[in-house]
Amino acid sequence: MDKKDKEFLKRIQETFRIEAEEHLHAFSAGLIELEKTPSKEKVAEIIEVMFREIHSLKGAARSVDQKDIEYVCQPLESIFSSLKRGEITLSPLSFDLFYKTVEWLSKHIVISGSEQTDVFRQTRQELINRLKEMVSGKYFSTLIQEPSATDIEIPCLPQSDITPVTEPGVDLQGNIANTQVVMARIPMSKLDPLLFQAEEMIQAKMAINQQTGELKRLSDELNEWKTETQKWRSRKAAATPELWNELCDNSDMRLNKVEGRITEIISSMERHQHSLDRLVNDHLDAMKQVLMLPVGSLVETFPGMVRKISHEQNKEIDFIISGTELEIDKRILEELKDPLIHLIRNSIDHGIGKPQERILKNKPVRGNITLAFAAKESGQVEITLADDGKGIDKEHILKAAIKSGIISNEYAGKLEPKEVLNLIYQSGVSTSSIITDISGHGLGLSIVQEKVLKLNGKISVESEENAGTTFRILLPMTLATFRGILVMLQEFMFILPTTNVERVMKVEKEDIKTVENHETIRIDDQIISVADLGEVLGLPEHKHAGQGKMEPGSANSNQIRIVVLVSGEDRIAFKVDDLVDEQQVLVKGLGKLLRRVRNISGATILGSGKVVPVLNIPDLMKSAVKTKERKSEVSAGVLFVPKPGKILVAEDSITSRTLIKNILETAGYQVTTSVDGADAFTKARTGDFDIIVSDVDMPKMNGFELTAKIRSDKKLNEIPVVLVTALESREDCEHGIEVGADAYIIKSSFDQTNLLEIIKKLI
Repeated sequence: MDKKDKEFLKRIQETFRIEAEEHLHAFSAGLIELEKTPSKEKVAEIIEVMFREIHSLKGAARSVDQKDIEYVCQPLESIFSSLKRGEITLSPLSFDLFYKTVEWLSKHIVISGSEQTDVFRQTRQELINRLKEMVSGKYFSTLIQEPSATDIEIPCLPQSDITPVTEPGVDLQGNIANTQVVMARIPMSKLDPLLFQAEEMIQAKMAINQQTGELKRLSDELNEWKTETQKWRSRKAAATPELWNELCDNSDMRLNKVEGRITEIISSMERHQHSLDRLVNDHLDAMKQVLMLPVGSLVETFPGMVRKISHEQNKEIDFIISGTELEIDKRILEELKDPLIHLIRNSIDHGIGKPQERILKNKPVRGNITLAFAAKESGQVEITLADDGKGIDKEHILKAAIKSGIISNEYAGKLEPKEVLNLIYQSGVSTSSIITDISGHGLGLSIVQEKVLKLNGKISVESEENAGTTFRILLPMTLATFRGILVMLQEFMFILPTTNVERVMKVEKEDIKTVENHETIRIDDQIISVADLGEVLGLPEHKHAGQGKMEPGSANSNQIRIVVLVSGEDRIAFKVDDLVDEQQVLVKGLGKLLRRVRNISGATILGSGKVVPVLNIPDLMKSAVKTKERKSEVSAGVLFVPKPGKILVAEDSITSRTLIKNILETAGYQVTTSVDGADAFTKARTGDFDIIVSDVDMPKMNGFELTAKIRSDKKLNEIPVVLVTALESREDCEHGIEVGADAYIIKSSFDQTNLLEIIKKLI
């Protein structure tokens, strides 16, 4: 095959992949709708759509010689043909097989014949056999014609080896994936303006070239004039009045000519400047539109994730999405996926109760989770995620925050209900009474808030006990440009996003008070912290305007310029040297080598060509707090050194016991081990431990019995218990919750970082 044919084959395969993904997404959406047991008429409509999608996929696979895809689609198409005619009906087992088939197709739509492996053929044949069984008698009575393949008689592959690959964020079953988006379709309606603007740019280019030529010719004439003037100066002594007058007249004539041409050029450049300004703005708007993708591309995998998790937890949930046609900047969609996954998993795990629990609370058996997208004024989008579940237990949140050392008992009593709810964004505060793979480690909502703030957005939460919880996120629709304030620190310049600037002002030196080694100022009858922006950024020490000698342009040597910045609920005033300007900012990334720089989110280029960093406001607020803490520690003459925690490990396997002990001691903890539950309880009664890490399946006393005994003991009942076990069934996890465990870790997915994070949170 020559190079040209290879390139064509590559293009056609890419086109097939895109089309195949669209068919599979539509088919998966139909499966989820069918499971909701809609009306008979709706069922017929959904089955018709799904039949057409799988039929089209089979035809597309045949056209690019993807026979393996065709072979799997053929029995699936026959099944839906029988469903259309009412010859068979669906069962829960049918859905499980359909989802596995979609997973296999999703993973293998790009595999050519030469890339096939034994694993590939095994999974393919297993699916074909099971699909044929579904119709040949195992599930239904109607036979289906076999595909024409005769070379695929290989035994079954375990289900764990079938892994779907879809868009970034989650796969079809809701698992986090690290895949990347490699292509997007762009409607012609968005490309046409770009072509028109490109044509207009040619005219602007020609005009600029012409004006550049005019300026060069003008420069040549000025140089010639300068040379002649120098000659006349050398002959000045011998010049007669007539010659001198001739020189003056000639100079006046040239001056008028140059002045006229400069006026013409300026007038022409002003016209083209206005035209170019309009063209650039239109082009930027058009490019923004190209980057805008419908919300549907973000959320299309979410129903599958909700289905998987709810089935695992024996919960019945209706997941409703609205506003999917709204278009948002692709870069925002990519950053938004993980936060929404955290919130949805939170709603399923913490919010929606099991059917029997909901019945006891006079609620419908099926829970509701709604995800809505709506356009707001000023180019913003509001995202609302609501559930009709248990609501957030504010007392539990307060206790968790106090236990984590985030707030004191005294401060907790002064908090308003809204302030208590905002504690859920603090790292280490969890809304769940036990830590599992789904409920996380008290880090999920902290990450959500951090992501939202990074996108210059806001997040809020409302919750009522037994009524449900609602999260609201407000974000810009595009990240291409924003308004920014240019500030000076010594000879350095920085950009502050205007959306985070509450106000800029000059204050008197004496208005800044020092309270407990912290500088503060009263604004609008509220006392807020004051930080030195240069100090927070680590710049060399310097004096601001109003400190020391008076700077040029400073009207009052006792005044200091401050910028009040807000990020979420935080509010801090920063000292700066000068405020230069507010302007439109086009932010650029820092490149792969500087992907994550503390306090910096990117950079912009000013009209002068100078590169100026754009400050990351959430980072900046955290750095300001840390700077104040360091100053307090130094002024007090002591630095806080945490004492190592004492951990009791109960594990009957010497290998597991040694592994866990080594991990914990390497992390700096003092570890005592015990060989079973009875031994662990004896040591817990006689020792002083901060946490207990226990296996479940042990002789004499298992981990469940040990946990229950610890919870019933007055001396020990406050000690956190982490169960690390090979028992991964839902019933075992629920049993762990019932007996009072604080965390439940499955050994098959054991990760030492996971264990250390949990222990750090619970101690």
